[in-house]
Amino acid sequence: MKRLFLGLVAMMGVLSLSAQSVYDFTVKDSEGKDVSLSQYKGKTLLIVNTATRCGFTPQYKELESMYEQFHDNGLEILDFPCNQFGQQAPGTIQEIMQFCKANYGTQFQQFNKIEVNGDHAHPLYTWLKDGDDIKWNFTKFLISRNGEILRRYEPRAPLSDIEADIQMEVNPVLVNIMARRSVRKYLDKPVEHKKLELIVQAGINAPSGSNRQPWAVRVVEDQQLIAEVTEVYKQAHGEQVKRDKDFKNMFRNAPNLICVCSPVGGGGNLDAGLLGENMMLAAQSLGLGTCCLGGPVRFLKSNEQAKFFLERLDIPADYELHYIIAVGYPDEQPQAKPRDVSKVKYIK
Repeated sequence: MKRLFLGLVAMMGVLSLSAQSVYDFTVKDSEGKDVSLSQYKGKTLLIVNTATRCGFTPQYKELESMYEQFHDNGLEILDFPCNQFGQQAPGTIQEIMQFCKANYGTQFQQFNKIEVNGDHAHPLYTWLKDGDDIKWNFTKFLISRNGEILRRYEPRAPLSDIEADIQMEVNPVLVNIMARRSVRKYLDKPVEHKKLELIVQAGINAPSGSNRQPWAVRVVEDQQLIAEVTEVYKQAHGEQVKRDKDFKNMFRNAPNLICVCSPVGGGGNLDAGLLGENMMLAAQSLGLGTCCLGGPVRFLKSNEQAKFFLERLDIPADYELHYIIAVGYPDEQPQAKPRDVSKVKYIK
């Protein structure tokens, strides 16, 4: 019997070590039935070990409020009652659920009681805590939409901090902003005209000082035009092109271009920048990738043989090409690059 027990413990440890995401685990629901956490794929999860006779028990009310606020946007709260800390979660799971509903109106998912520390710790918690034991009731873990641990919160962590982190995962606008990357590899597939229209519509609705709208936008769908100016580029930068085995065109191989023009001598640069950010975020929301390009602009302005491209854009006389947004279906998924938070200061 002892060998069997040790074998089971070893197997649970192997499962925790080999797990790649929260979806690799199975738990018991309130009726003792197996539930694969893979059913929560695509959801943001807040996993918490709870108790009904703890000083932190009133957090149930805040958790329920958070659940009601964000559930429609993809948040699920997974509650695992645990009696390991001061024996503060007595009773059956049915009694615990009845207590929570009667006192806090809880609607989020409550699972069967488990242990989170020690030899009998559930594999899920062995994975979650990663060697750092759970200190007390109402320790929380935030899990991303792809099943990865984002952050651990100790019981005294302000619920407002957790709410702010959840916003970054479930708020559609914030999710879109945080997901956008500069894409430099694209599928050989032009973007549908209607999508390009939507992107530009989002752009021209950007803020503009005194509503001057000091911009001119030109959307290039003509693949032959892109190919022709690329030939000029290849003649001028032959060695560079040869080193790039994936080279297709001078615009990071994007099948479509959005050319943003602003008044000569400045005066519209801020407005044009706001316009571009709107368009890149709109493209992201439509499943497209973008990259803001400056190098091709310098080439087009300086190379006489490439001037035909600018002529085709039909830029107003008092305007000039400011930057180009490459847009297309991405053929890569770049990782986020770190941002220097130390450059931000709050003056209170």
